[in-house]
Amino acid sequence: MDEDAGRRVLTAVRELAPTIGDWAAEIDLARRLPPDLLAELVAAGCFRMFVPRSHGGYQVDALTGMTVLEELARADPSTGWTVMLGSEAPFLLALLGQDQFDKVYADRPDVIVAGGFNPQGQARAVDGGYQVTGRWAFASGCEHADWIFGNCVVLDENGVPRPGPVEGMPQTRGMLFPAAEVEIVDTWRVLGLRGTGSHDIVLASAFCPDTRTFDIFGGRPSVPAPHLVAPLVQFVLHLGAVAVGIAQGALDELTRLALGKQRLYASSSLADSLVFQLHLGRAETSVRAARALLRDLAAEFTASVATDPAAVPGFNPAAAGALAWVTEVAVAAVDTCYRAGGGGVARDSAPLQRRFRDIHTFSQHAAAAEGFLGTYGSALLGRPVAIGY
Repeated sequence: MDEDAGRRVLTAVRELAPTIGDWAAEIDLARRLPPDLLAELVAAGCFRMFVPRSHGGYQVDALTGMTVLEELARADPSTGWTVMLGSEAPFLLALLGQDQFDKVYADRPDVIVAGGFNPQGQARAVDGGYQVTGRWAFASGCEHADWIFGNCVVLDENGVPRPGPVEGMPQTRGMLFPAAEVEIVDTWRVLGLRGTGSHDIVLASAFCPDTRTFDIFGGRPSVPAPHLVAPLVQFVLHLGAVAVGIAQGALDELTRLALGKQRLYASSSLADSLVFQLHLGRAETSVRAARALLRDLAAEFTASVATDPAAVPGFNPAAAGALAWVTEVAVAAVDTCYRAGGGGVARDSAPLQRRFRDIHTFSQHAAAAEGFLGTYGSALLGRPVAIGY
């Protein structure tokens, strides 16, 4: 862990936050991060913060990385989301063999990966690799990615799905391609998180060598860096940090708005309303609790990685349940802010309207599903659980 580098990234992001906020409307309209902003985020170290020091990165700890992502989402949700996914690159790429990981990072540490986790493609085994065909949705940041992957159902030489580790489920495997070899289809016209550029990606009978394939949900890192253990657990914690950042940004905006707002048909300002103060206090406290839960889990996870690696898989149910709960809290907090903001926040130009759209789009992500709270409950009762990350 490089504490000095982590502080530098966090300081740079906080200094950049007002500029990111000023760009928010343009980001929504462009449906992607502007190249100038992307360059500043790269310069700040956002895409190398989780890369191992052995490969030119900063190897920051989980808590520092979560704080960076929260600050970005607080400034602009689409920016936070896009950086969150782009910065996951070393966690995913470490599931490749060590030689391939070294090749990807041979030139620079600021490598950005995008792709589709849902197995919406087919990979037929051929000599030396796989022939890949598929179309994947929600490939956030694909327009500025260096590498793009698609998760596939693996077929044998006869076109029959190979059995996976779970009975009744096929084997799946991620297929990694240089971004220039992947077709991007402009499909990202949505309610919220419009600036993430989460278009569809398409491959048609493209060859992927075996060395560029990896097991997304069941693989183990080949790179000897402790912080890369259990990549998808950390991905869930990072998602939670983005949700908290979106909600905190809504609270910031509502506080600013309330201090200057005189309500129609009311004798006092919004800020002087006791009912408003109650709702604001409850929402702020709830968001603080969500942040505290994520940080507590991150601290436990980091300690376990260092002292008891065998216990790390046990974090899966707790992390999954935490994200579901944190998402519920963030949605409730943003809803409170939107309702309290008055008629003006219904305008497309209103930051609160944008955050309302963004958090509700966030809540549709499969990893934030309410059912994961049940998964955690089952684990607490000692029942066997099957979980995708």
